[in-house]
This record gives sequence, structure tokens and C-alpha cells, in this order.
Amino acid sequence: MLSGSYNHFLVLISYLVAAVASFVALDMAGRITASQGRAARWWLVGGASAMGFGIWSMHFIGMLAFKLPIPQSYNLLITLYSLLVAVGSSGYALWLVSREELPRKRLLVGAVILGAGIATMHYTGMAAMEMEPGIDYDPLWFVLSIVIAIAASAAALWIAYALRSDFSAFRHFRIAAALVMGVAVIGMHYTGMAAARFPLGSVCGAALHGGVSPQWLASLVGTSTFAILGLALVTAVLDRRLQERTQKLSQSLQQANLELTHMALHDNLTKLPNRVLLEDRLGQAISKALRGSSKFALLFLDLDGFKAVNDVYGHQAGDRLLLQVARNLKSGLRQEDTLARLGGDEFVLLIEIGEPADAAAIAEKMLERVGLAVMVDGTELNVSGSVGIAIFGEDGHTARELMANADAAMYSAKEQGRNGYCFFEPSMNKGMHEQLAMIQELRKALELDQFVLEYQPKFIAPAGQLQGVEALIRWRHPTRGLVPPGTFIPLAEKTGLILEIGRWVLNEACRQLMAWDSEGHHIPNVAVNLSAAQFRSPGLMGKVKEALSKNGLSPTRLTLEITESTAMHDPEVSLAILQRLAALGVRISIDDFGTGYSSLLYLKRLPAAELKIDRGFVKDLVPGGEDAAIVSAIIALGRILNMSVVAEGVETQSQQALLTELGCTSLQGYHLGRPAAPDSIAERF
Repeated sequence: MLSGSYNHFLVLISYLVAAVASFVALDMAGRITASQGRAARWWLVGGASAMGFGIWSMHFIGMLAFKLPIPQSYNLLITLYSLLVAVGSSGYALWLVSREELPRKRLLVGAVILGAGIATMHYTGMAAMEMEPGIDYDPLWFVLSIVIAIAASAAALWIAYALRSDFSAFRHFRIAAALVMGVAVIGMHYTGMAAARFPLGSVCGAALHGGVSPQWLASLVGTSTFAILGLALVTAVLDRRLQERTQKLSQSLQQANLELTHMALHDNLTKLPNRVLLEDRLGQAISKALRGSSKFALLFLDLDGFKAVNDVYGHQAGDRLLLQVARNLKSGLRQEDTLARLGGDEFVLLIEIGEPADAAAIAEKMLERVGLAVMVDGTELNVSGSVGIAIFGEDGHTARELMANADAAMYSAKEQGRNGYCFFEPSMNKGMHEQLAMIQELRKALELDQFVLEYQPKFIAPAGQLQGVEALIRWRHPTRGLVPPGTFIPLAEKTGLILEIGRWVLNEACRQLMAWDSEGHHIPNVAVNLSAAQFRSPGLMGKVKEALSKNGLSPTRLTLEITESTAMHDPEVSLAILQRLAALGVRISIDDFGTGYSSLLYLKRLPAAELKIDRGFVKDLVPGGEDAAIVSAIIALGRILNMSVVAEGVETQSQQALLTELGCTSLQGYHLGRPAAPDSIAERF
């Protein structure tokens, strides 16, 4: 027998090639799994080529490491055929591990097919030497080499399938697996080489017939192997980085979606569930209750005195108060309870109960927590709450019914003195239905021309020359009769209709003043009240200009009245708005003065021409009383700020005399003249 020897350096190189090819194969399996359509097919072709070339190159590097004492060469066609076998079997292996599942039976069949392919590649490569006489194989070693090929294939398939999903998480495992697979691949090769017997006198037929020389084969194998493996590895690394970036972007988008979803379902200020999430939880609670597995109650909470906090201390203080109230309420809840904020100072609590008394106990605890003092910028703020309770089944079977009935019960609690709770009763619904009906009718009132203006005169003290008139809106309803402003104005503000109503009032007052002029009745000035919503609306300037221009009215004959609390709500913003209005030439009057919280620093900067003393200080006015002292102080302040001072609500001769004595500039009230229709005003003046 001819004995051969091995170049140990080339043996090491063959192992490294097998290990690198195994690593690339594992990586390709992940790439194929992560891709779809055409991209997955191209990864399969590229992976099969890289893995096939790697196994084929390992074989021929091993053959180059083997030296016989005779010239060696290889048949080019047979060599290339062995390469095709390697690529084909590799392609099948990668396709197999890219499937969603790899059951044991399929694993065994795949291992047999892949192992047979590798063995075929090996022995076809041996046949490329065209030995004469042919190579004699030891049966035991021959069978062992095929067993090793199948076992190595089974291990490779299982490892590739198991580690295909996440490259970064299994990086170290893949390197170790590639090293083990490299040992298995070269183990098959060198076991097959150990099975080969070369009889004495054997010659290499490929060398005699002009086959590929070992040197040329070494160049071909080395160049093609490292080019293909290098390209595959670089491509895989770049793709992996792209996928990592894509994954990070996907995670960022997912996080953003989660945040957006959270924002859509929670209140921005308190982070409590909002109306949308509450309705979902309420729907779940109803479904659960209908199955008979629970009973629940809905508690509707509205804060008492919160508007006063906003008016006096501003919205920032109000927000901080709401935030602390929400924390106090949440601190005593169970995990299964849902506390939601509907907006403003309205909260709703959804709780499971055993009996109605449980809801009452929870309501009492809520009122206790709402009543806790809250410190804001060193100031102690106190509010109370009114709670309405509706029980599922007894007080409604739908979310809408329960919400409406709990709301009605809450209003009943307010009417009974506030800082308490009420269970819903059917009689409470009457008031709610009437309110909803009035809102619907209010929406149509402008279209149906049901609003009218009455005008109340203002006189220079004590009761001399007419200074002007104040326009006061009235709603003449066809069935309800005369609806007082105190009834429908809050509804108009609540629904946003106040903006359109206010626009109509402004235009009608200007029109009427010019109509009086054309009739020969000289009314010096008309005053129009602006609601807080009107004052803050972006279109205010345009509406004022439109009313003046449309009716040809001089701006100096129009007075715009805003309440003190509205002017001081956000002083800097109010100052800017008032300055723009004053620049038009209209007069500014601060109404209800003395009831709000004015800063003298801002008050002296306001371009106001008039202060109106609230009727509350005039109602009980007597010489030497507290109200007289307050009125006297307001009048003195007006003089210092160069503003005229108007007292409204003058109903008696004694009030008229005392206000004149105190130095009030102008007077307005029932004693001097009641609000009247335009014709009555025209007859009088």
C-alpha cells in the first residue's frame, strides 16, 4: 500500500474553513428566516453557495494537505460536479431550517439527505483523482465516515434551527456551534481519508491525462473560498446591522405607539384614565355583571369651589390642586377600581360592591380625601366635593344611563348643600332632561330670532346726564316665556354657543345705537358684556372690528365690559388683549370689581377707563358700614388710576345719595332706570 502524509498547517486551514463555513451557514439561516419573498430566496441561494463552497473548499484543502509519493492531479469536471453536490445539499439544509417547524422525523430525513450529499461530495472529489487501480476503501471506516456525516448533519440542522431567530442573543452560542460543526465536518473528511487504501504501483490518472494540478487547484480553492465566504460574511454583517437598526427603529415606533395609546386613553394632567378608557372599563364591568359574577357602582365626583380657586389664583394653581386631589383619591383605591377624570374638576370612580352601603362608604372616603388641604406656593387651598352614586341594574343597564344618572345624583348632592353624596332617584332625571332639552332649543334660538336686547341706562351721579346704556340679552321662548340670562348663559358657556350669541349681541347693540341716531335720539354710548370665552377667543378683534365697520359706529361710543376675574385670570395675556382693544378706540370697563383677586401691579397697567362696583357691595350699603368702606376704597383707587367708577344695583334713594357722597362717578340700577326695550329707551331719551 502507498502511504501518504499530511501537511498539518493545511489540515488546520481546512478546519478553519469548515468552522467559518459553519458560522456563515448559521448566520444565513437567521437571515432567511427574517426575510420574506424574493429577499428570502436570494439569501437561500447566497447561503447555499457560501456553505457549499466552504464544505467543498475544506475537502480539497484537506486533499492538498494529503501527499502521496506519486504525482497528484484532479479531473476538473468531476471536481466541479462535487462542488454542485455540495451547494445543492447545503441549499436543502438551509431551506429545511428556515421552515417554521422542524419535527424529529423531518430532522432525521434531512440529516440522512444532507449527510449523504456531503459524503457524495467527498467521495466524488476523491474520484476526481482517477486513481489506477481504483481506491480501495475499508468498509468499516467507509461506513463510519457516512455515519459521521449524517450525525454531523443532524447536529448542524438542529443547531441552525435552534439558533436562527436572534443573532445578537446567541452570538457566543453560534461561535461555539460553528467550531463544533467544523470538527464534525473535518471528522467526516479525515475518516473518509482513513478509509482510503492506495495499492502499490497506483498512479493518478488525472495527472497522466492533464488534470488540474494541485498548485492551480490551491489557487482556485483559496481564491474562490475566501472571496465567497468573505463576501457572504460581510453581507451578513451589514444586513445584521441594518436589521439591528431596523429593530431599534421598530422598538422606538412600538414605544411611541404605546405612548400615543396611553395618551389617547389617559388624562394629560393627572394621568388617570380618561372618558374613552372609562367607557371601555365600564363595558367590561357591565358584561361581567350580566354574567352574574359581580355588582358595581358608578360614583360621579365634582369639586365644590374649584372655579373660585381658578378665578382667584389662576389656572396653574388650579391644575396643581387637581393633580394633588387626584393623587389623594387614587391613594385609597384597590387595584381593580377605576378612577377616571372626565375633564375640568369632574372625576368618576368605578368600583365593585357587595351592597349599596359599600358605595356609600367609598363616597365618604372620597369626600374626606377631597377635603384634605393642599399647599400651593405657600397658600393653603381647600375644596370640597359632591358625589352622585348610580348602581348597575337598579339605576341603569347601559353605560350611558349610569353616567347620566350618576351625574344627576351629583347635581342633587350640590343642591342639598354640597360636600355630600346622593344615590340616584328617578325624580332626578327630570331636571337633567329639561337641561338637555333647553340646550337643544338654545342651539336654534339664534336661527329663530328668539333673542332680544334690553338696555339699562347709566347716569352721571347723582342722577344727571345720561352717560350711556348697557345691553342685556333676553331669551323670549315661545313656550317657556322669558328665560332669565342666569338660566341660559351658563348653558351657552358650557356648550360653546356663547361665542355666536356674543357675536350677535355685539352686532345688534352697535346697530341699535346707530338706529337711535337716525331717529334723532342721542344715546352717547352702549356697553356690551364679554364672557370669558369670548374674551379669550382668537376671533374677538375681528368680530369687534366687523361690528363697528358694518354699522358705521365710532369705536369711542362702544364700551366692552369684562369681569375682574376674567381680566386677572392670566394678567399678561389679558393685558395684551385689552391693549389691542383699546388701540381700536373702544372703552374698557372692569365689571364686578371687588369680587375677584386683582394685583395693583397689573391693574394700573390695564388700559381700562372704568371700574364697576359689584352690586353685592351696594345691596346692604349704609353709612359707616363695611360695604361703605370698601366702596370708598374702590372710588379712591379709581381716582388714583384715573378711571371713572360706576356703581350698579342702585335700588333706593338712600343708596343713590350715599354713593354720590362717597364720590361715585356714575350710577346704574332699578331706582334710576330698569332695563327696557329699544322703543322705551327712545321715548325716554
